[in-house]
Amino acid sequence: MTDPGQRPRRGQGELEALVLSALREADGPATAGWVQERLGGGLAYTTVITILTRLLGKGAVSRERVGRSFAWTPDSDQAGLAARKMRKVLDAESDRGAVLASFVTGLDPDEERLLRDLLDQAQGEGED
Repeated sequence: MTDPGQRPRRGQGELEALVLSALREADGPATAGWVQERLGGGLAYTTVITILTRLLGKGAVSRERVGRSFAWTPDSDQAGLAARKMRKVLDAESDRGAVLASFVTGLDPDEERLLRDLLDQAQGEGED
């Protein structure tokens, strides 16, 4: 049973999205303390560091040493992070064709049309 005064737990993906969003709002590289303040202080500093480190491992952020700590910069938006996850799943499968076929057959008509448009656009850009 949860304590009525306790906030519900957020998922890892939700926290990553919040941290990335805060970093994109910064005028430049931002410290973990700045991110923590920007998010309203509801997260512990160590939690912010953990999330930033995970995002670093996923290639979604980069960091540079500033004094005794780091300043963080987003290298990817939410769409880019989702695409990296999709690529990782696809790379882990031996039958990539079956995975892609299963994915495509699960698209609704509007998503399928969008995918066709994007593929046509990418093919057109490759011909330049």
